Amino acid sequence: MAKTQATAAGAWTDEEVLECVSILPESPNVVTVCFQAPSGRPFVFQAGQFITLELPVPGGPLYRTFTISSSPTRPKSLTITMKAQSTSIGVRWIIDNLRPGMTLKATGPAGRFTSAEYPAQKYLFISAGSGITPMMSMTTEIYDLGRHRDVVFVNCARRPSEIIFKRRLEHMATRVEGLDLKWVVQEPDPYSPWTGYQGTFNQLMLGLMAPDYLEREVFCCGPEGFMQSVREALAGLGFDMDHYHQESFHAPGTPGPELIEVELPDDDLPEDDVMAEIVFDISGVTQSCPETETVLAVARNAGIAIASGCTFGVCGTCKTKKLSGEVHMVHNGGITDEEIEEGYILACCSNPRGKVTLDL
Repeated sequence: MAKTQATAAGAWTDEEVLECVSILPESPNVVTVCFQAPSGRPFVFQAGQFITLELPVPGGPLYRTFTISSSPTRPKSLTITMKAQSTSIGVRWIIDNLRPGMTLKATGPAGRFTSAEYPAQKYLFISAGSGITPMMSMTTEIYDLGRHRDVVFVNCARRPSEIIFKRRLEHMATRVEGLDLKWVVQEPDPYSPWTGYQGTFNQLMLGLMAPDYLEREVFCCGPEGFMQSVREALAGLGFDMDHYHQESFHAPGTPGPELIEVELPDDDLPEDDVMAEIVFDISGVTQSCPETETVLAVARNAGIAIASGCTFGVCGTCKTKKLSGEVHMVHNGGITDEEIEEGYILACCSNPRGKVTLDL
């Protein structure tokens, strides 16, 4: 049991095994396993925390960590929801071998990726794939407690049929105010029209889904590349990253994988107190500016006209040739990888790093 987690009298502790009582298929290669304590003791944890299972795979025990997908408001059982990847060993063993009545050793619950650590009236939950599990736990707790909370719940998946917990969340949204569900898929299912968001989650979608994102406590969970894109989108829009929290996996030496809330990686984002310089080569103008200024804003302040449209990195109108130097660019599809390799940037969403020379 985590040292920061006080164990209630009579509650389950990890000195007792977990008994599998049911296995529920959720979506392709995704199952939810429900556990109970053989003693009947209730589970005490915080929504968003994790537990580590000891799996008796051939060749020795394997330790795998899973976020708890159930809510502490339903303490008589504990569920974990997992997706089998092509390289999965532990999850594949669970799907192929675990059956009701079997028991497993476990350690936990633990972890600080929980809304209990960061209470707020407004939340923004952003997840991809099985990263939805801690968001499900936190949302179910908010739903069960009955107190009004404003939650924008964003989940990204490859197809609508692969959105985990979709029906359960939609049912909750019909029974309580304040739960706003937003689904983003890469492509629709065959022969099934899709009217929601489609593509890759970006700043434009964020602005449409939660116009007041600056006022929200943000929780993010998913693959590292996905979380990095979310961090960059928020930082590029001026979000206070002290109110951003993410869940990440890492594998220390022993006893096995552990789930922690990590310090935010250094994404080398533009900073207010770091100065840059833009040289407009054709115009013969050099302008100093903070890194947080966009190339478009600096050009306008210098009296240099750059055609622009959306100012959101979508339309591509402000595409400009960079002759030298580096920029930090977070675009929303208005430029291709080939154009970037050729040296083009979108002035509206590019921040200069050091000295930058433009063909203007």
